[in-house]
Amino acid sequence: MKRVLFLTLLLTVFSGTFSSCKKGKADFTLKGVLTDETFNTPFANAQVKLYSVPVATSQMILIGSSTTGSDGAYSFTFPRDKMEKYVLVVTKNNYFEINETVLFSSLSITEDNIRNYGTTAMSWARLVFLNTAPLASDHMRYIKQDGKSGCMECCPIAQQDYYGALDTSIYCINDANTNYSFYYWIIGTSNQGLKSAYTTPFDTVNIVLNY
Repeated sequence: MKRVLFLTLLLTVFSGTFSSCKKGKADFTLKGVLTDETFNTPFANAQVKLYSVPVATSQMILIGSSTTGSDGAYSFTFPRDKMEKYVLVVTKNNYFEINETVLFSSLSITEDNIRNYGTTAMSWARLVFLNTAPLASDHMRYIKQDGKSGCMECCPIAQQDYYGALDTSIYCINDANTNYSFYYWIIGTSNQGLKSAYTTPFDTVNIVLNY
């Protein structure tokens, strides 16, 4: 009888020890403030979505979504499930998308994880090229000098060449309140120079080259 009681007591002690060492699943909190860098104001009325990406996959699983208020703040609290990374996507009409990766290994469960980001309003430069007296041998070359690059909608930064008759317009997206410019050459002539314009938010400005 005493032996049975001893074993029961021993199991109870081990059980209690195991339970006290067992950790519960903690949560991550990811939060921050988004900025409209064109107007230097909080980025209000923007849609914010947070996705998780499981290890060794490219699958994006939506964790949650929200809309920023007048302070531009966002906040997500979510379980500490083992993931490769998280992706924060922020969108708003006529603004460049924010798409930021947050690695699982960079997050803390002991304090809030602050990530502040900013974006700019869109604007456009309309490049107008017109050869007023075309010959088959005419050769016009231009290279972008100033302007947004690295986005899907951006115009190329590489040298561009056109031959013969030319009457065309090219729309190039840009960060608002910045310059867009290109340098041009009419090959075989002294006609060359810089064309530039200041692009305003949500609007299109023309940059015209007649030759």
